[in-house]
Amino acid sequence: MALSEPNSRSLALNTATLGHNLDGHGAGWSVEQVIDACAERNLGGIVFWRREIGDRAAEIGNRVRAAGLQVTGLCRTPYITGTEAPKTLDEAKASVDMAAALGTSVLTIVTGGTEPGTKGVLETQKHLAERVSQLAEYADGSGVRLALEPLNPMFGGNRTCLFTVAEANRVCDWINRPNVGVAVDVYHVWWDTTLEEALKEAGPDRILGFHLCDWLENTSDMLLDRGMMGDGVADLATLSDQVKGAGYDGISEVEIFSASNWWQRDPADVLDTVVERFNALCDLSSC
Repeated sequence: MALSEPNSRSLALNTATLGHNLDGHGAGWSVEQVIDACAERNLGGIVFWRREIGDRAAEIGNRVRAAGLQVTGLCRTPYITGTEAPKTLDEAKASVDMAAALGTSVLTIVTGGTEPGTKGVLETQKHLAERVSQLAEYADGSGVRLALEPLNPMFGGNRTCLFTVAEANRVCDWINRPNVGVAVDVYHVWWDTTLEEALKEAGPDRILGFHLCDWLENTSDMLLDRGMMGDGVADLATLSDQVKGAGYDGISEVEIFSASNWWQRDPADVLDTVVERFNALCDLSSC
């Protein structure tokens, strides 16, 4: 394997890229193998999923830091709204505790769908704001920030009530707590021609994450067919410049759900490709 370029220190791996977020996918590398492989390629960080951590949060966090990386984030809370959301915030609070034990300051929230008995999304967004405000108060003492992630509109109804960064900004305004912000994922926002304005409104204090992948022109599965950077139609260089131009100076996180393509490959080859494509993107943008 060729040595990675220095740009890779600005890159974090979301372990979903290796299929670790769903049973039966990927090569089944252990957490330790993932950490060692990321360190070998000089990445800057790793983002884990709760299902990988179990009761080993402090141990895993320490191992990551000993390898010279940071735990950049944790995916994710349970749904906060919708029919699949737990009745209480207890599990969400446990997610905050796990993030704190890992030593990461960012916990991602995928909101969940529309509230039972409601139509549209506005009423659900108000419920979301109320519940996230309670969770933010709980998280404040542990130094954990909550990143609301708007999703592509095709996920409306059962997975999300937020579709744009502008909507996420509005909910953040309602909550009005400094430890609540926004995660910006290429897969979900690449189509939004008003994104630059919304990112500027969010600013450096509110943008808590930038997730990289690509949108395939003929995507075959709305959840599990994301593209590797450069394989799709998203204007990644412009998107990256817009996020950085809004003041975000944090790490970029590659997150690719790809059941029929990248999850079928050797994880080492996937990681090498991730680094190569990220460095190529950095040649075109300000990352």
